[in-house]
This record gives sequence, C-alpha cells and structure tokens, in this order.
Amino acid sequence: MAKAYGRKTKKKVGAILHTAYEDAAMEMLAQIPDKQLVGHLFSYFYNQDELIKFRSVVAMGRLVVRIEQKNIEKARDVLRRIMWNLNDESGGIGWGSPEAMGEILNQSPKLAMEFKSILFSYLNSEGNFIEHEMLQRGVIWGVGTYLKSNPKDLDKETKGFLFQHLQSLDSIKRIYALRALLNAHCFDNHPIPESMIMDKQEVDIFKNWCFIQTSVSNMVQQATTKR
Repeated sequence: MAKAYGRKTKKKVGAILHTAYEDAAMEMLAQIPDKQLVGHLFSYFYNQDELIKFRSVVAMGRLVVRIEQKNIEKARDVLRRIMWNLNDESGGIGWGSPEAMGEILNQSPKLAMEFKSILFSYLNSEGNFIEHEMLQRGVIWGVGTYLKSNPKDLDKETKGFLFQHLQSLDSIKRIYALRALLNAHCFDNHPIPESMIMDKQEVDIFKNWCFIQTSVSNMVQQATTKR
C-alpha cells in the first residue's frame, strides 16, 4: 500500500511540474510533505523532458530552503545526497544535481558558506572536476545560478574556467558560461569580445519556468542595453 501511495504522489508531483505558472506550482508542491517531496523531485531530475527536469530543480531549491528554516541538518542531508549523486562511486549520473545545488545555495546564505566551494570545485581540473560533458553543462548552469545573488563570490580561478568555456565547441556551454559571467557582472567595465558579439548560434535556455530560444549575441545585446 505504501508503494502504491508513493506512486500516486509521484504522479501528482509530475502533474504539478507541468503546471504553466511557477507560483501556482510552488503553492501546490508545498502541500506535499517535505520528506516525500524530496525523493520525488530527485526522481524528476532524470526526466527526459528537459523542461520538467529544470522545473524540478527550481522546486528543489525552494524546498530545501524551506527545510533549512525548520532543520538545517536535514537541508545539509539533501546537499550531501546531491554531492553523492555527483560522485563516481555512486554508480549513477547526477543529472540535475549541480543545477539544484546552485539553486539551493543561491537562496541560502548559510548553506552557501558551507558548500559553495564544492560547487565551484566541479569546474576545477585539480578539484572535484566533473568529466562528463553533459554534466559539465549542469555545473556551469549551477554556478551561474549561484552567482545571481552572490556575484562577488566569483573567485579568479573559477572566473578563468568560465572564460575558457566561452570558447567551447558546445553552444550550450558557451551560453551557460556567458550567463554565469553576466550574473557576476564580469563585463560591466570591460569590452565584450567580438567573438561573443558574433555568436548567433541559437539554443534553448531555461528562464522564468519555461524555455526561451536565444543566442550568445542576443544575451550580449540585452546585457549591453541594460547598462
């Protein structure tokens, strides 16, 4: 019976993640017990629909911050589970985990103090570097999300790694790296490289609960306009 109830709740979480409006989805997810919701959101990190994966990542960020307010040790446990998912010894692939770590740390200064260096280390070849090409995208995204509210935390070494990814043959890595550097205001007082201005390869990027199509050049243009 417990398993049947679990499957029913998982389907409910999936249906909520398909909701078109973020605020409404978060309100409905908040009605599900935290302990159950953690497990189900983790399962949706592996969803083949990238939109559902990203929405579950955002929901996990909100959930862990809520958990932290009640019991910070339980919030730490979720982050430790994320770290385990990214460990080779886990035997799996940590889809969505670096993105979720960035989402959590972006909203929790307390947890950021403890875990931000670990998130950054996933970009470092001499640290806990993530070799899996697709997971590297997630790490860059997670770092960029964290930098939205903590731009001053971008250290020189991590900044260098992000600039390297601007030259990647992978258009998604390029645009994720640009997002991170823009969030850290790295171009506020420096000229933007010509290669970025001319990079018109379009990709889908998650923003405001949905995907939008954009390019490096479009993002550069928007950032320049806001100055």
